[in-house]
Formats: sequence, structure tokens, C-alpha cells
Amino acid sequence: MGKRAILIILDSVGIGAAQDSCLYGDECCNTLKNTARVVGGLNVPNLQALGLGNLEELQGIDPASKPKGAYGKMQERSQGKDTTTGHWEMMGIVLEQAFPTYPEGFPQDLIMELEHRIGRKTLGNVVASGTEIIERLGQEHVETGYPIVYTSADSVLQIAAHEEIIPLEELYDMCRIARELLSGQHAVGRVIARPFVGMDGIFIRTPHRHDFSLEPNQNILDCIVTSGKKVIGVGKIKDIFAGRSITDSFKTVNNHDGIEKIISLMKQDFEGLLFANLIDFDQLYGHRNDAQGYAQSLEEFDSGLAKIMDLMLPDDILFISADHGCDPTTPGTDHTRENVPLLVYGKNIKPGMELGVRDSFADLGRTIAEFLQVECLDVAGQSFYSLIKR
Repeated sequence: MGKRAILIILDSVGIGAAQDSCLYGDECCNTLKNTARVVGGLNVPNLQALGLGNLEELQGIDPASKPKGAYGKMQERSQGKDTTTGHWEMMGIVLEQAFPTYPEGFPQDLIMELEHRIGRKTLGNVVASGTEIIERLGQEHVETGYPIVYTSADSVLQIAAHEEIIPLEELYDMCRIARELLSGQHAVGRVIARPFVGMDGIFIRTPHRHDFSLEPNQNILDCIVTSGKKVIGVGKIKDIFAGRSITDSFKTVNNHDGIEKIISLMKQDFEGLLFANLIDFDQLYGHRNDAQGYAQSLEEFDSGLAKIMDLMLPDDILFISADHGCDPTTPGTDHTRENVPLLVYGKNIKPGMELGVRDSFADLGRTIAEFLQVECLDVAGQSFYSLIKR
């Protein structure tokens, strides 16, 4: 069996305000630290053993005297604080200009063109949280059949529709049309289908969300696949990279499902990268200011982490990180501009190696490429593999 890198992204699990957080109004944010404080401490013994408590003073997570892994933080060089930007930078794409955002809603001529192409009027065109918008406009949508268009502080256009009013495939087609329309100056990072169900004004979102991302430029995933190795996506990885250089993909309905899929895949024979995103931290708890749920989700992952570590082969390397923050203790519900944790573990990794604060998320992808012995030119990042290998 060849070399395997397992990269698990804990979506939104930031670890403190980035140097430029003042530009985003996020100076006081620290997703991990504030969550731990609000709930009276976190119980994550496996993350603690890898060195998470050595990165920051975190209630309930003491520093490990002999960390099992290498540990550090990463700061983002790209402009923005969204999922696509974070994941792309990890794979060597640094965005000099942030994806466009629409704090006042989308231009009316763009909305009119979207309505013309999908053959329906739309509702909304406002900045809103996904749960709030269906509570406010869900019943009108059911009565009229008009899909709900909304955005957030991120570079997204989201279309929400009741699954019994607009069937999933039709909703996905609407999103594909929107994705095609949103190019040039309006090239948002993602168009997201947000289906929901319910009746009499009581609506809940379903797990059938689908993201339609811009296609990325040349990146480390391309290099891995070109070399003949696999890139296996778990969760929304395929969506984030618009399917580019993803050899196998496994959708998930929640973090538990994602952890189970990671465990199942690790029992199989493959060479390359297993790239997973666990979204519940962000989608269910960060955006809803639910610190208690956030903490419980972290503890659930930590329990699954023990099984993941047990399944690692002698040459495997496990990387755990995040793509941005989403501090559930702050007044807003948007992502937060934070540094992210970086934990690395494997039998051939130096335990207790402190990696400091890396200059870019791209250092992670560069390290994976060097470990997999993949040549990758014209991408950002500085490998730290020589620092961590025994």
C-alpha cells in the first residue's frame, strides 16, 4: 500500500483573531477559546494529546507535556473568510482579491435575468441566515412557488425552496443557471441550493444542500491526480473544488456520517489524499450562535478521532485543521477572520514539534505534496515536511 495523507477540516473551528481581523470586525473572536469558556470547558482528550491545548489557553484542555503530534497554527493570506477561499488556499491558491459580496442584495438587473432564465419570479434578495429566511418567507414561497434568493456576509447566492414545491433536481438546475450567470465581476465563490420541508409555517432545512463552486485554478489536487494517486473527497470537498481532480466522492448528512465514512475509507487500500470536511460545527452551531451544540460536536469528533488514529497505517499522516472561524459566542452569525489550528500525527512524525504560525494555509497542501512525493509547480506555500518527519 502506498503513502496516504488524511486531511480532516473541522469547518469553522478557528483559534483566534487573525492579524488583519480588524478589517473584518472580528478582533475579539476566538471560536475554540470562547466556546470552551462559555460551556465551562471542553472534554477532547485525543485532540489534547495531539497538542491542541499547547496552542492556546483553552478551558478544559491542558497543554500536553509530551504531545503525540506536531502542532501549530496557520494564518490566511487570501482576502476573505469563507469556505471556498480557505480550502482553495490550503491547496495552493492564494486569492489576491476577495470574491464579491452583496451586503445590499444582488443588483436588480441580475435578479431579473435569473428570473427570466428560470421562468419564475423570486422572493427575498436580502442578506439573511438560512433558518430565519425560510421562517420569514417560507409560507409565501409555498403559496406562490417563487424560490427564495438570499446571501450572507460570504460570497454566496443561495436559493431556498420547499422540496414538495420545487423538486430537488429543478432546484439544482436553478442553481446551475445562477452559477452560469454569476461570472466576471459577479463571480461569487458559491451558489448553494438550500432545500427545506415542513408545513403551516414550520419549516426545517434538509440534508440535500448542494454547493456549486467556481472551478479553481491549477492546484495541488491536480498534481496528486496527475501523478496517478487518488484524491478522495468526503463531505462537500467535491462541491468546493467544482469536481476538479476529485477521483472519488462521498457525500455526508452530518458529522457522525462523515466520521464513519472516514473510518470506512481508511480500511481500504488507496494511495493519495483522503480529504474530508465536517460541516456541522459551522452550519448547525457557529451560524446559529449555539456554543453548547458546538462543544458537543467537538467532543463527538474527538471520540471518533480515537478510532481514526487507531486505523492509521505506519506510513499514514493525519492532518487536522480548519478553513476559517465562526465564533458562536459573538453577536453576529457570520464567519470570523481567524487563524486555524494545525495538528499533524503519524508514526513517522516527530512528536512535540512546534510549528509556530504558518504564513499561509498553502503550507499545508505543499507539505502533503512533498509527503506524497508529488511535484507541484506554480502553486503557493512552503512545505514543513522536513520539520516533522522522523
